[in-house]
Amino acid sequence: MTGMHRMLYILFASVLLSWLVIPGVWGEESSQVLAKQAMDECQEGRRAKEESVRIAHFERGRELAEKAVKLDGHSADAHFALFCSIGERMRANGEVLFSVFEYGRMMEALDQTLLLNPNHIDALSSKGTILMEVPGLFGGDEEKGEAMLRQVIQEAPQSINARMVVARSCAERGEDQEAFDLAKQALELARAGNREDLLPEAEKTFSEIQTKLASK
Repeated sequence: MTGMHRMLYILFASVLLSWLVIPGVWGEESSQVLAKQAMDECQEGRRAKEESVRIAHFERGRELAEKAVKLDGHSADAHFALFCSIGERMRANGEVLFSVFEYGRMMEALDQTLLLNPNHIDALSSKGTILMEVPGLFGGDEEKGEAMLRQVIQEAPQSINARMVVARSCAERGEDQEAFDLAKQALELARAGNREDLLPEAEKTFSEIQTKLASK
């Protein structure tokens, strides 16, 4: 073996060894890929029409997300993918099979996401929505939830869900114009982005608020 070949061999062996012993060099990349795949499954499940297909996507998403979290427990995206998969699976059941354990696991994943990345827009939107829609007895806080959603609207102009939730809250308080404006924006964004998973809810929210305004 020539001196040059020996140097290249040592260099290659050193790099390979570093990949094998340094935590996260491969794991971090794999975790990111798995988290993205899990979110893709979540999105596909939302778009699917058949319940069995929806559930299959969410279950597959959870498997991928759990692997992502196991590979990199410090990945906010991995924890959010797990939250999404569990939450959508529960919604697919119509929450008939509501499990206290599953709900706790879902919220743990969401809280961990925000602990790792306090500015995670999707997690902020989800947390704000839950705080507004869950009764106070179970940890709900409408004022805090709406503040979080308004932060999302300000920082993420394309946010659809946050606009819908705040629009409904405004309508309940009689703040009709703001409710109408937010609902209209949400509908326009859903249509422009071809968001088939959010479009039905956006249409329903806008129609209800529009009907309420017309009746006054």
